[in-house]
Amino acid sequence: MKFPRRWTLNPVARKRWRRFRANKRAFRSLVLLGGLYLLSLGAELICNNRPLLVIQEGRMYFPFLVYYPDDTFTGSGLQTRPDYKAIARSERFAEGSGNHMVFALFPYGPYEILDPDSLRDEESVTVKLRPRPRVASISVDREGRITRALAAESFFPGQEGVTGSKLSIFWPVNEAFRDAMEARFENREAGEIRMELNHAANPSLSAELSMSRFRPRSRPPEDVRITFREQVDVGRAYSIVFNHALETIDGGDGFAKLPAKVQAQVRQLAETRFREPLFSPDPIEIAGVSHDVEADLNDIQWPYPPVGKHWMGIDSAGRDVFARILYGLRISMTFGLLLVSVTMLLGTLIGAIQGYYGGRTDMLGQRLIEIWSAVPFLYVMILIGSVYGRGFGILLFCYGLFNWIGISYYMRAEFLRLRHRPFVESARCLGIPAHKIMLRHILPNALAPIITFFPFSLVGAIDALAVLDYLGFGLPPPTPSWGELLHQAQSFRWAWWLILYPTAALFVVMLLGVFIGEGVRDANDPKPFSRMVG
Repeated sequence: MKFPRRWTLNPVARKRWRRFRANKRAFRSLVLLGGLYLLSLGAELICNNRPLLVIQEGRMYFPFLVYYPDDTFTGSGLQTRPDYKAIARSERFAEGSGNHMVFALFPYGPYEILDPDSLRDEESVTVKLRPRPRVASISVDREGRITRALAAESFFPGQEGVTGSKLSIFWPVNEAFRDAMEARFENREAGEIRMELNHAANPSLSAELSMSRFRPRSRPPEDVRITFREQVDVGRAYSIVFNHALETIDGGDGFAKLPAKVQAQVRQLAETRFREPLFSPDPIEIAGVSHDVEADLNDIQWPYPPVGKHWMGIDSAGRDVFARILYGLRISMTFGLLLVSVTMLLGTLIGAIQGYYGGRTDMLGQRLIEIWSAVPFLYVMILIGSVYGRGFGILLFCYGLFNWIGISYYMRAEFLRLRHRPFVESARCLGIPAHKIMLRHILPNALAPIITFFPFSLVGAIDALAVLDYLGFGLPPPTPSWGELLHQAQSFRWAWWLILYPTAALFVVMLLGVFIGEGVRDANDPKPFSRMVG
């Protein structure tokens, strides 16, 4: 009894594989990219809003594989898709009922629009306390005496009345400030002037003294107005973040240093802000300093930044970004592999026919290819999409119409080079048909361009799909796509997570593909250590 011979690689292929494995970066990139693709193929087991397993009344169901109507689990008579999460919260699946649902590790699907109420626990209120600078004004005559004062008590501590006192006793202004005052008394034009001073008897009290711009009048003024503005300490500003339990999430150290009465006021403000969307809090006095108060609530709106349950954020339609990136990886890789495989096969076939037969066949084929390559791809894509609609198959077909041209040039050149080799002439003399010569004798020796360009073509196909989705000519919504997430980021430029994570995913996949391509190219190089000698 004869057993079939075991399939093995030929010595040349084994040598190339050893050279490829010796390139650690390329080999690890192949393992990592292959692992990511396999992970995406099992995305339903990782990210899914449908349960992996439902046990109800002793029967087992697998909703992630099989469609079950709502009537199966609720007895409602409805044949629509059930809301599994709502059913899981119902009394039928309460603890001790014997009914269970097992969800995926990440229980959110790429098409699931999240309920804003599910994120209420992520809401927080940020209470900001900023010291309000005190402002006062005084009028001073030619001799520097204060003639009038408005709200100036805090700038002249210990003085019941400052009217009639000299300004220089409390606030010793410099010569430039005095010259500016003299110009005003002489009815000469003078610009605005500001200066920072410390109180003569209380150096910890600082203020900014200013006079506005002065224009000449019909007669000189009897006094000039000086404005005082308190120089506040930025260390007196506070920013405290509270959750729904009124516990501090951030800024707790500064909050703990506040007086107990002030802490109670701030908590009350946070509680009120959770209940009332609009209200104007009154200023709060801390250590004798009045503080303006702001209470900001991070309202649940789409897109929403990353939080504990959605660590890559939520897009503008309320869908989880991580789930869409994972499913988008599967679609991008599958599209790229199918496109490159089909176009490589078509380009190899056309290039082989041209190169093997040569002559008029080659010349006619080249002229037709040149004419076809001049057709604008984007116009064809728009035309076919407007007639037949957008879809994965349509997009693959449109791209396949043009993507084969490049590889056909290389395969034509390889077949032109090999068709007059002795082993090909010997096969012709033996009467072997042309198609067998091309397939069994020439093609195995002409595979270097296909193997070398495959990873780079795959990277180009993934990038092209992302670009088309970004421009709106790619896959139809709501198909998970990296380009579609980047398109959303164009409308919501403040949503940094819609830019960062899809870009990072696209960058990593393309970088791994380039590393693999470089390793394959080096493995197929017959002289990897050759160098030019000057």
